[in-house]
Amino acid sequence: MQEKKGYVSFVLHAHLPFIHHPESDDYLEESWLYEAISETYLPLLTNFQKLVEEGVNFRITMSMTPPLLSMLDNKLLQRKYIKYLKQLIELSKKEIKRTAQDERLNRLSHYYFERYSNDLHLYKEIYHCNLIEAFKHFQDIGVLEIITCGATHGYFPILYVNEKTVKAQIAVGVQTYEKYFGKKPRGIWLPECGYVPEADKYLKEFGIEYIITESHGILYANPTPIYGTFAPIVSPEGVVAFGRDMESSRQVWSSINGYPGDYNYREFYRDIGYEADYDYIKPYIAHNGVRVHTGIKYYRITGDTDFKDYYNQQWAMNSAEKQAGHFLDSRTSQINQLSQYMETPPIILCPYDAELYGHWWYEGPYWLYILFKKIHYDDCNFELITPSEYIDKYPNMQVSSPCRSSWGANRL
Repeated sequence: MQEKKGYVSFVLHAHLPFIHHPESDDYLEESWLYEAISETYLPLLTNFQKLVEEGVNFRITMSMTPPLLSMLDNKLLQRKYIKYLKQLIELSKKEIKRTAQDERLNRLSHYYFERYSNDLHLYKEIYHCNLIEAFKHFQDIGVLEIITCGATHGYFPILYVNEKTVKAQIAVGVQTYEKYFGKKPRGIWLPECGYVPEADKYLKEFGIEYIITESHGILYANPTPIYGTFAPIVSPEGVVAFGRDMESSRQVWSSINGYPGDYNYREFYRDIGYEADYDYIKPYIAHNGVRVHTGIKYYRITGDTDFKDYYNQQWAMNSAEKQAGHFLDSRTSQINQLSQYMETPPIILCPYDAELYGHWWYEGPYWLYILFKKIHYDDCNFELITPSEYIDKYPNMQVSSPCRSSWGANRL
């Protein structure tokens, strides 16, 4: 076995804006939550459980924001999600009949029927509508670290003109976390990774040990960090900052050559909500008759063309497995290089929006599952770690003031 020379830390930012309209059964934006549950949160939970049952030692970090936690805990939204699933199950049953003459489409319609039926079973019978408790379980057994965020995902670089608003964002973020997870959070995902030094004293006041920042927040820190983003720094106020690794981010995020653009992956924008006969699909789109996504999508990306081929699940899984191997090899090479020049083992921080995994990149949760298995079983030179574990192992770090920054356009 290779000696472990460094660490990789995945941080998924789970956030949705708070939307709750008890006066309406058809508030379109509420479907954002239902789509995220089916396409991101349930698949992540399912894959975490598979990894645990298979004896795979893994680590991952997730921020769960107060708006998202409040929606997941809302009894009316839970009932509406069940209604949403039952409607999709009904539609996919109809699709099985409608596509009977096309073997490839029919196989996919059966897949969607089984997928949404399984979602309903998981949500009601396994998790008893309580996804917060489901995620808490993985934190309690030590494979997941959950961190907090600002109360309303408020953007600190704007809010700090009245510092009390920044204090309130942090205070409510910590209080909400304690309400659901029974302890204080050690870390916070700054909304939009927006860092201002004026927030440090409030982060310390409420017991936050570390923050997640954009790469530039570290690279342009003062004084310049010796190890760039490959080791955390600590601000003069005592807040530890981890910066995003640009190379690993590009491999996943890039719209030009990132993994999610693989031609075998499911095409997000081709949905039967827009393409099926209008009278047929009308009961399953918006009540006012506007066509919307249903979640039933039959095509793969295929290429830069309007003529899309049908989605092939096995081809997609093959691509995910190949790309998991590429990501592992890339991190192994990166850590081999870095470790020659660093006194402490490097950490490669890989932060992403959680909804990238499953909602936008349908195969993303499976890619993570395969990657974590490869890291566990293959002969590689790094381990998965959470930011808290890294701080505990390597408490000595350079004092430096992070630069004002965010992960918006031009990092501003």
